[in-house]
Amino acid sequence: MKQKIILASASPRRRELLAQIGVEFEVFPAKGEEAASGTEPSEVVLELSRQKALEVAERIRRQGRPGKAVILGADTVVAFEGRILGKPKDAADAVRMVEALAGHSHSVFTGVTVVQLDGESQEASSFYEETKVTVSKISRRQAEEYVRTGEPMDKAGAYAIQGRFAAFVEKIEGDYNNVVGLPVARIYRELKKSGIEIL
Repeated sequence: MKQKIILASASPRRRELLAQIGVEFEVFPAKGEEAASGTEPSEVVLELSRQKALEVAERIRRQGRPGKAVILGADTVVAFEGRILGKPKDAADAVRMVEALAGHSHSVFTGVTVVQLDGESQEASSFYEETKVTVSKISRRQAEEYVRTGEPMDKAGAYAIQGRFAAFVEKIEGDYNNVVGLPVARIYRELKKSGIEIL
């Protein structure tokens, strides 16, 4: 039987990706301020996705919702030369990030945590996906013009691969959807292995 998913995220991009593959889901965003204890990108996304999924699981349990639920928490970071690039603080910061990525390769990590609720019992599992993205050379003027569109201001690494920045993407190694914010093919495989049918 097809299982409905609870998405612990308000991200419109994650909603679009789940809808694209035909998953039935409900949006129940995590509200807490997540904080990672480490700096290794793969560990950070695993920890933050877990915090989000467990927080939503706890709120659902407190609401006294009956039956079973499958909660999906996710977190995405851009990592370049060992550093995590968050969302830009302002336009100047966004230009700096775009210029740093230009002419180089970087990695995008998305951590996913699946929490299965069944009455009082709870089971959580986490995994992450890494995608390498190579960006072509970008002039200062192009970087500034891109930032003026406003597109990069709420994005990790100051770019949206599904938006105008696509013009500067030279090569992708791995899952494109992972860069957008959710590795839906991997999620489908992992849930299927756990006996959860979503399609």
